[in-house]
Amino acid sequence: MNFDSKQLRQVLGAFPTGVTVVTTVDTSGNAYGVTANSFSSVSLDPPLILWSQSNQSSSHAAFKDSERFVVNIMADDQIPVANQFAKSGIDKFAGIDVLQGLGGVPIIDGTAAYLECRKVAAYPGGDHTIFVGLVEHIQRSSRNPLAFGQGRYMVTFAHDLGGQVGTDKELSTVSSIEAVRLASAAIAEICEEIGQRTLGLAVWGNQGPTIVRWEPSKMPVSPHLQTGVVVNLTQSATGVAFAAFMHNEATARAVKDELAARRDAGQPDDGQFAARVAEARKHGLARAIGQAPSDRHHVTVNAFSAPVFDAKGQMVLALSTTCPADRMEPDWDGEVPQALLRAARRLSKRLGHAG
Repeated sequence: MNFDSKQLRQVLGAFPTGVTVVTTVDTSGNAYGVTANSFSSVSLDPPLILWSQSNQSSSHAAFKDSERFVVNIMADDQIPVANQFAKSGIDKFAGIDVLQGLGGVPIIDGTAAYLECRKVAAYPGGDHTIFVGLVEHIQRSSRNPLAFGQGRYMVTFAHDLGGQVGTDKELSTVSSIEAVRLASAAIAEICEEIGQRTLGLAVWGNQGPTIVRWEPSKMPVSPHLQTGVVVNLTQSATGVAFAAFMHNEATARAVKDELAARRDAGQPDDGQFAARVAEARKHGLARAIGQAPSDRHHVTVNAFSAPVFDAKGQMVLALSTTCPADRMEPDWDGEVPQALLRAARRLSKRLGHAG
């Protein structure tokens, strides 16, 4: 083998799983519980499931000798519960609301689901033991399940747009909502890809380009980041991205009105905006270089913004990064803007965009 246990763990982490807490009682009625993501179905007829436990676990003897166990599938708001049962040397049930299940085995309250099982087999599995249970009672709630992958907790949601029926406008709205959900789930990873730089998600709102989510990064561009902010359409990288790639009457009208307002304020454009739009279309993303300090950013910043498209080729989201100018080069082909563009294209592809 040309890998070690750490490398194997990293590879296995690429396969997200649910999070469970398995509970049991010993012959004296003492309750035990352990967090596990090794749960899996085996058979529907008869109804069999399995999970595995480390032979070194302090509760291994209790599970090995017990006749019953319950698989509690954690809800997405039960991270503290999962963390508590993952620790050793503590009263794991302290502060945990439980119900009494079959055979007196505790059932954790508030889960996404649970399965009450009678243990029918136990098999050696290297440094683990594989327990097989016959499912005797089940319960499902309306809560969303918690997930785990790549060494961290995750949230789950459906993102398949296939089979949607409606008008183009309705489909565009669905795509926009789905794009935000996908991007929100990926934003921490994308932030890492672009070198821990502040990352924002923007949609076209009823007042123009609107920031709906920030990922501040380990070195945030400002402590004053706000969601719901409508950004400048003709000056910001995010605004130029919408102007360049979102082709509709509302965008064109908003650009015309903003340029007219700037002209009336003694700030004529003189064709600069059209040149920035042309540049953005040429490079596939927009930029704003050397922007002066503002109420939100108290330093001079560089910014890039990449469009995300749906299956119909309509822009539904802007993925934007803003960073102090001394931390991000202004080059179109720089590492940061190209990583941002790749991330936007990945999101577009997941929304069905052919590219």
